[in-house]
Amino acid sequence: MKHRMAASILSLIGFFVAFYLLLWKIGVRGELACSTGGCETVQTSEYSSFLGMPVALYGVAGFVSLLVLSLVGLQPRWLERREPTILMTVFSGIGVAFSAYLTYLEASVIHAWCQWCIASAIIIAAVFTFSLLGLLTWQASEIEA
Repeated sequence: MKHRMAASILSLIGFFVAFYLLLWKIGVRGELACSTGGCETVQTSEYSSFLGMPVALYGVAGFVSLLVLSLVGLQPRWLERREPTILMTVFSGIGVAFSAYLTYLEASVIHAWCQWCIASAIIIAAVFTFSLLGLLTWQASEIEA
């Protein structure tokens, strides 16, 4: 269940990235550290909210969900079950699709890049990759049995 451990570590890192952006968005964090110069542009654009909520809040919720799923999947009772991996794959796949859409907006509409957003997109893609590999490994072991 190495894929679940990797997903839990990545989800924790992703949570901190999204939480940092959320703290800035709601005014708790004063200055946004950004080497690209585009973070503030992206975070203040009309696309920084979705359905009336900051996009970073969706990131926080998504990464917390993935962290919980991966940690539950590491418990002895769930180690031999594939449901946590299936849910992690579905949730992280949705996250990848949403991140791809947001990255498209950065490139084509906003014309600014946020390093934190890119980091989040890479992290969710890595979680998806590990989850998918775990699912494929699981299916391969069932075929062999």
